[in-house]
Amino acid sequence: MEFRQLKYFIEVAEREHVSEAAAHLHVAQSAISRQIANLENELGVQLFEREGRNVKLLPIGKIFLVHAKEAMKAINYAKKQMDEYIDPERGSIKIGFPTSLASTLLPSVLSQFKATYPNIHFQLRQGAYNFLIDAVKERELDIAFIGPVLTEDPNINGDILFQEKLHLLTPNNHRLSKRKSVYLTELKDEDFVLFPKGYIFEKLVVDACNSVGFDPHVTTEGEDLDAIKGLVAAGIGVTVLPESAIGELQSSYTAKIPISSPDLKRSVGMITPKHRELAPSEKVFYQFVIDYFTNYPGQE
Repeated sequence: MEFRQLKYFIEVAEREHVSEAAAHLHVAQSAISRQIANLENELGVQLFEREGRNVKLLPIGKIFLVHAKEAMKAINYAKKQMDEYIDPERGSIKIGFPTSLASTLLPSVLSQFKATYPNIHFQLRQGAYNFLIDAVKERELDIAFIGPVLTEDPNINGDILFQEKLHLLTPNNHRLSKRKSVYLTELKDEDFVLFPKGYIFEKLVVDACNSVGFDPHVTTEGEDLDAIKGLVAAGIGVTVLPESAIGELQSSYTAKIPISSPDLKRSVGMITPKHRELAPSEKVFYQFVIDYFTNYPGQE
């Protein structure tokens, strides 16, 4: 079984079209057909059902595709390890991050790192909480920033970098908008604007409200931070968000108010795969981030 056979097989399997795969790979269609035929002969099974110019992946082919993609990830990772062993200050790191950290944590860390290690490059991917966790597990990402930090998953290492407070966000004409701080219990009769169920920020708010004896009255849902903040600005309701998700508030339409009781916080940090050693450049970045936040002023 050859590397080239796996590469051709994956391309055809994902496109279910030999000529499209050939065009994408810049090789002759006959070469792809021949290599896949050789692969099927070696495995002793038919992977595709031919339908004219198209092909359809058979059930056994779908099983093999899962393993072929894992094999390709392992091969590519091995090559990356060899390249970076020669020079760990060169390489490429796949980093994931959520929207809430895109304008605060990420720019400060990456700019400082690039100033010290200009030859290490990044492939950045924004994603929701569960996507980032799954992507690290599936080797789609090397490292992800996340909050709250996952610390009890058997396949993930979690490192807490700092804790940040949750704040109330209200319309500027709200009865609480001029307050220096609020108790969470004061919101039991308020209309809430939250993320849909299944989103981590929705769970943070619902769990917090439940901890002081009430269920938030959710009247409106939004699927991104800008939507949530816009709905609050429009007077639809209030919300509770981590400080980094609110950002530097410069709006005449909303007010950010600290919550004095209970002391609501979320952890922010990095997750890395537990059962795969980081590549040399990834180790350089990982240690840089740990050192950066160890000495970072103002974090709790």
